[in-house]
Amino acid sequence: MREFLPTGALEEESMGNEIEDDDEMIGKYEIGKTLGEGTFAKVKYAKHVDTGASVAIKIIDKEKILKHKMVEQIKREISTMKLVKHPNIVQIYEVLASKTKIYIVLEYVTGGELFNKILNNGRLREDQSRKYFQQLIDAVDYCHSRGVYHRDLKPENLLLDAGGNLKISDFGLSALPQQFRADGLLHTTCGTPNYVAPEVIDDKGYAGATADLWSCGVILYVLMAGYLPFDESNLMTLYKKIHKADFTCPPWFSTAARRFILQILDPNPKTRVTVAQIRKTDWFKKGYTPAKFEQKDDINLDDIESVFSESTEHLLTEKNETKPTVMNAFELITLSNGLNLSGLFDTPEDPKKGATRFTSTKPPNEIIASIEEVAKPLGFDVQTRNFKMKMKGDKEGRKGHLSVATQVFEVAPSLFMVELHKANGDTLEYHSFYEDLSKGLKDVVWQSKAGTSVNAIPSKN
Repeated sequence: MREFLPTGALEEESMGNEIEDDDEMIGKYEIGKTLGEGTFAKVKYAKHVDTGASVAIKIIDKEKILKHKMVEQIKREISTMKLVKHPNIVQIYEVLASKTKIYIVLEYVTGGELFNKILNNGRLREDQSRKYFQQLIDAVDYCHSRGVYHRDLKPENLLLDAGGNLKISDFGLSALPQQFRADGLLHTTCGTPNYVAPEVIDDKGYAGATADLWSCGVILYVLMAGYLPFDESNLMTLYKKIHKADFTCPPWFSTAARRFILQILDPNPKTRVTVAQIRKTDWFKKGYTPAKFEQKDDINLDDIESVFSESTEHLLTEKNETKPTVMNAFELITLSNGLNLSGLFDTPEDPKKGATRFTSTKPPNEIIASIEEVAKPLGFDVQTRNFKMKMKGDKEGRKGHLSVATQVFEVAPSLFMVELHKANGDTLEYHSFYEDLSKGLKDVVWQSKAGTSVNAIPSKN
């Protein structure tokens, strides 16, 4: 058995590297708050200054991807997203570059991760699970028809739009036809252990389509059960269960659903159900509405090479921040439920999602210093610069070292919003860290005159 390469298997950059300033403008896009952050990239909310359209911009550090020899992987990710234009896939709009960064402009999806829906609300009803699964199969089948194999399908990579429709994201581990060997199979062991197909773990090659379908089956199980079919702390024990498809369906699964899942989670890829067979099953067809969209074959990939070119002809000029980012009214509304701003800073469930916010009337430097003072005794290496902070835990958790990114936003004169979000690690471990952190920040968090805290810090008392 070859060594398994999970998502994010490359180690994080040392916290000794300085935090870089972020751009206020990228081309014609005005940059807002951070939506997410990983080892080699961060995702920012942005707004087109001419049209007012909201987008998400993935910002990739050129030096880091060159250092880790990831240029071809990034090119492949961009190429893949340009090839797959489907209503249930996050869309890519354009690719820009400066001397030090690559900017991938993406569709802004507001409904969050499907993973968080399950984490916060528990298992879904069978009809609701079926709807998401139908959209997932539509999108995955379309990808396969374009020669694209995702290879890391899981609820964390499935987003929901404002209408509750599913959108596949994160094609960083996807495979294109040129990656197949002479035997017509893929041989890179990658993905996330709990969702990976048995044949992927073996070093004998696998078909991208059948491997993706196995992951779809695990996702369906998780949606309906609220937990994983294969979940062991010991990796070897986990692999053994996956190889044998050693799992049981909970009693609330209908007979049809149980039979359907068993066909997908077949450990033998040669007898595993195909997409064509899935579409013919009565369970899948119930209430099914195929996705309607216009297929486009005129895909232009010319700008992918240009962003890595040493020529400065098409490069953007970078502009750095010198004060806390000002959050305008439009961005405040996007953080709230509809137009109701009353609960904007009171988000008790946010820690479970890996993100939290609170307000403060303290000066930004004092806010950052207070967080640093509390975080260090909790075992976190802290790095600060220009109203931003990164905290990395010294102990390795269930999903690696917990890393937390923090930024201070100016909401109004003398009123600031502080946002913390999990950059890496386990969401539940982040929740525990935030509870400990909050105990030392009582003097920083703003209290209303009535004595009610207008913040996101939960209390056990």
